[in-house]
Amino acid sequence: MPVRPTAVILLASALTAAATLTACGGGSGSDPDTLKVSFKQSTDNSIKVMDTYLAGIKKQFEKANPGKKVELVPIKAPDAEYYTKLQQMLRSPKTAPDLVYEDTFLINSDITSGYLKPLDPYLAKWKDWGQFIDTAKAAARGEDGKTYGVPDGTDTRGLWFSKDVFAKAGLPADWQPKTWEDVLDAARAIKEKAPDVIPLNVYTGKPVGEAATMQTFEMLLYGTNDGSFDPLYDKSSKKWITAGKGFKDSLAFVETVFKEKLGPEVSDALDPNVGTRVRGEWLPQGKLGIALDGSWLPQDWLEGSGHEWPEWSKELGLAAMPTQQGQAPGKVSMSGGWTWSIPAKAANPDLAFEFIKTMQTKANAQKWYVANSGIAVREDVASDPAYAEAQPGITFFTGLVEHTHYRPAYPAYPKVSTAIQEAMEGVTTGDMSVQEAARAYDEALKDATDNQVVEK
Repeated sequence: MPVRPTAVILLASALTAAATLTACGGGSGSDPDTLKVSFKQSTDNSIKVMDTYLAGIKKQFEKANPGKKVELVPIKAPDAEYYTKLQQMLRSPKTAPDLVYEDTFLINSDITSGYLKPLDPYLAKWKDWGQFIDTAKAAARGEDGKTYGVPDGTDTRGLWFSKDVFAKAGLPADWQPKTWEDVLDAARAIKEKAPDVIPLNVYTGKPVGEAATMQTFEMLLYGTNDGSFDPLYDKSSKKWITAGKGFKDSLAFVETVFKEKLGPEVSDALDPNVGTRVRGEWLPQGKLGIALDGSWLPQDWLEGSGHEWPEWSKELGLAAMPTQQGQAPGKVSMSGGWTWSIPAKAANPDLAFEFIKTMQTKANAQKWYVANSGIAVREDVASDPAYAEAQPGITFFTGLVEHTHYRPAYPAYPKVSTAIQEAMEGVTTGDMSVQEAARAYDEALKDATDNQVVEK
């Protein structure tokens, strides 16, 4: 995100905040009655979904726990900077908050670094834990079998398209592509018939970080086979897979988008805030034909968002991302999500878990899923008709869960992801051919995994 789908204090402010925590004398734990909750704040100042939700939970919690106070510690930065800042905070008891918002793709890296506390003793006594679906639980589980976070939802990904742009290009309003070539052909038609519109947006390159890896590359790569094996990581040998045909074909798709000028200008594509433009400008203003993106987009268009777009469900169509050649199962999606975790150096872990329990009542969880355009990970919410009817698109994206894949979120994954982004950036700018980018990836993969690689 939330592949997604997604606080922060940019580095200078972040350091100021860290200094303030240090000045308190005992860091986050100097006051046993004050709970410090750190979260990712949107880089778009008009988006206050998380802020509003947490403010409501804070009010509930303080009312139910007289004498206790909750201090919200927002971190406002693009994803990559958020991860860096969060890890800086987690290293010291002077700066570690009591509760943090962890992307599932990074959680194993933070577990291995010793930054997070296992939650199993708390979970064993919490009856609501039984309502969480197994795949969501697994996303927060370390290689040691212990659980280090409580998920607050998941996400899926697909193709968003402008019905108005499609009409201009002579494309159907009920478009459902069957192959990658169908997607590219639609983009080519848009380029020809609606030249003032960006035909297709796919995230690419290091500036957008994990969005490039997950929302674009893995949506392609996991559609290059029949779903019977993971094309990135071989579980039987516990080794990472080098760049084979599917990997190169995925790079070639990205290369085609930018070589044929079917995507944004390269300078725009490599802007770390391009996602904000997609959601806040290009789609609402009819400047983009097709977006390969996540289920969480409507949170930016809800009432109070700053760029409300109540008509979006009438003006945009939704289609599943097809497999490469239309081979079974025909559709592909990737899922991720975020968890609430307690730092190993948190001073008030018991109080932090009580806050998690407040956030994760059925009513509060459902309120968050709807506000955040998230996919429910609680079975009691998923089966509630009020959830399914709360927002257009929820049923479509929830239906993609059966076709979804999860990243191999082992400790080396963040470095593997960076190597993928570098390969993508090489073919996006034209500085590398597909073959050169694949070779560069293989070398970076060996370095990132201590040569734990296998060809397939």
